[in-house]
Amino acid sequence: MRIFFSAGEPSGDIHASNLIRALARLRPGIDCVGFGGDRMQAAGCRLDYPLCRHAVMGVSRVVAQAATFVRLIRQAGRCFRDHRPDAVVLIDYPGFNWWIARKAHALGIPVFYFVPPQLWAWAGWRVKKMRRHVDHVLCTLPFELPWYRERGVLAHYIGHPFFDELSRQRLDPEFAAGATGRAAHGPARLAGPTVALLPGSRDQEVERNWSMLYRSAARIHQARPDARFLVACFQPHQQRRIEDYLAGHAPLPLATHVGKTPEIINAATACISVSGSVSLELLWRAKPSVIVYRMGAVGLKAARWLVKVPYMCLVNLLAEKELYPEFATHRCASAAVAERVLRWLNDPAVYAGLCQELTSLRDRVAGPGACDRAAGFILDALAQPRAVGAA
Repeated sequence: MRIFFSAGEPSGDIHASNLIRALARLRPGIDCVGFGGDRMQAAGCRLDYPLCRHAVMGVSRVVAQAATFVRLIRQAGRCFRDHRPDAVVLIDYPGFNWWIARKAHALGIPVFYFVPPQLWAWAGWRVKKMRRHVDHVLCTLPFELPWYRERGVLAHYIGHPFFDELSRQRLDPEFAAGATGRAAHGPARLAGPTVALLPGSRDQEVERNWSMLYRSAARIHQARPDARFLVACFQPHQQRRIEDYLAGHAPLPLATHVGKTPEIINAATACISVSGSVSLELLWRAKPSVIVYRMGAVGLKAARWLVKVPYMCLVNLLAEKELYPEFATHRCASAAVAERVLRWLNDPAVYAGLCQELTSLRDRVAGPGACDRAAGFILDALAQPRAVGAA
């Protein structure tokens, strides 16, 4: 059996790799190929192209990569014709993956959308594409299931695969002492709170948001000189960019690290994070957090017009209220961000109450096993004649 995967972002690479391992456990010898990243390759997938290196956001950046995307879509079409897979599994990344779904569906290849795009939030009209080109949507959030089914899409709730990854995390036992015992850009730390700064995994997220995170940290430090800061960088070149920025600004008791996001979140008293799936990791560790996302003024107006849900953060959507304060802005909101964090640092009762609410929500929604359920569903569906696409 051969399954073709398409994942275009770091989070998709993680989810696809865990699904590939789950499929291999249930069907030893399964052949997995496609577009993705290093994690998928390590799990046994043969990469036809490292698509995760091209994770982009924004119209101008997509246009700049257009020739590459067109070439890959054509490459996928040839693969489907010449080496027909038994199924195609898509992971998020809708702008590109719609075309992969279209190619596969035209050839009668079953298409499964694992971790579907958040159409319910901002692009409800695109559900027509899902209904037309995708055989099964494997929903990761409980409220997605009725949303898709009400619109005529075959959907199945499996839970969020990010919790599979989190349940297997093993923290570096040496990190706490080694990382928090020094401050690369300021005076030696005092025994005080730790604030994690999470600037995002994409280059453009770091570019847009880092200055606001730094200014928020500076305001917090002014009010709480005993506070220290840890920065979680996704890639070494992003760390270098942040280090260059810090060299030209007032020093803070701050250290940057690559590949230590779980350890940094675990060590933190509170966090400031760019919006994204990392919010589920913040929930997993029940960490009070402020969620930010900075964009251009025009983009923000368009987003407010398009978005149809009350919150941008998945944790708030799951809670159906704002547990994590949100700041989607085209200006620097560092004063408001710092004020929220300082309230937690200065009021133990408020801090403890939020931690308890986060723990209760985590216990309700954060169970692992999504990848095993998804793998079982895919194999069962493929084993049943005409099951895929049937009513």
